[in-house]
Amino acid sequence: MTRARSSPRFAAAIAAAAMAVALAGCVTPPSAPPPPVEPVASPPPPPPPVPLPVSIAAVGDIMLGTDYPENILPDDDGAGFLRQVTPILSAADIAFGNLEGVLLDGGEPVKQCGNSSRCFLFRTPTRYAAYLAAAGFDLMSLANNHARDFGEAGRDSSMAALDAVGIRHSGREGTWAEVTVRGVRIAMIAFAPNVGANSLNDHDIAVGRVRELAATHDIVIVSFHAGAEGEGAETLPFGREYYAGEDRGDSVLFAHAMIDAGADLLLGHGPHVPRAVELYRDRLIAYSLGNFATYYGISVEGNRGIAPILTVQLAADGRFRDGRIVSTIQLRPDGPSPDPDGRAAALIRELTAAAFPDGDLVIDADGRIERRGP
Repeated sequence: MTRARSSPRFAAAIAAAAMAVALAGCVTPPSAPPPPVEPVASPPPPPPPVPLPVSIAAVGDIMLGTDYPENILPDDDGAGFLRQVTPILSAADIAFGNLEGVLLDGGEPVKQCGNSSRCFLFRTPTRYAAYLAAAGFDLMSLANNHARDFGEAGRDSSMAALDAVGIRHSGREGTWAEVTVRGVRIAMIAFAPNVGANSLNDHDIAVGRVRELAATHDIVIVSFHAGAEGEGAETLPFGREYYAGEDRGDSVLFAHAMIDAGADLLLGHGPHVPRAVELYRDRLIAYSLGNFATYYGISVEGNRGIAPILTVQLAADGRFRDGRIVSTIQLRPDGPSPDPDGRAAALIRELTAAAFPDGDLVIDADGRIERRGP
């Protein structure tokens, strides 16, 4: 029998197949796909920082001395008249006051008085503006019955003197002041019932101006010169007041209307004595801050010689947070100084309790002003 021989081609095929099997055994089979990864939620961004409250120190009437009709200026030319209250004023973000009279060098009065017994004219040298700035003042009202003692030229001079030392001001019709504190935009507008001023007694115009300011600023401060004057004027009458033939407006009606229009802080002056404070719609109203720094020419007898430095903390949207009444007293010939007996705070506490027995404010024995608890 003859054995069949393998052809070379067949042998090569067998060898190739064997090698393929061997190689297949060495290949690692593909691994299973990894499980899907659940997406990790990003942490929420941190909340924006809460703006710090804005601190404001507010005072009433300021008249550092007059050289008309005779020279009645302080012995040191007024340089130290505000020294004892400067630490309190300068500690606030903003310090406000009401300038009685004009800052003017020379010039003759324009004001005509119907009653000579109630006629006062105040002309303070322009260099005294530097003393106001050194004490810490940032804002000044020029809306009152003495802002035009020497006509609009006198008010021009006051405005220029304050501009020169960096104090912003309002008073002349159509004017307001602006400042910014840590990004918080603040406007101040001053009203009075007098010719040439932003009008206290034209509520429609006043409301419109405050609404415009509220639309472009975070906090709106309204200064208002209103009410009767002197001993006996401490009590709010809740009605229209007249003095020396002038319609001095209805303080409560005006203040509430301004807050309804968007104002956040109401600072009253004019009566030369302190009056009550009120919290209305979460906004603070000081109805009169009294005589603060008035050298000879304005009486400081009785309650006309005590006055508060009202310090308040406002949230960045203008809401009242808390405050304090720092009592001061004028003991001539010196300027205002802290009153250790706390008479202004005690008087305002009494007046506030009488005017607003169901009100939302509590003033303690140290002058701290807080919301009434539940």
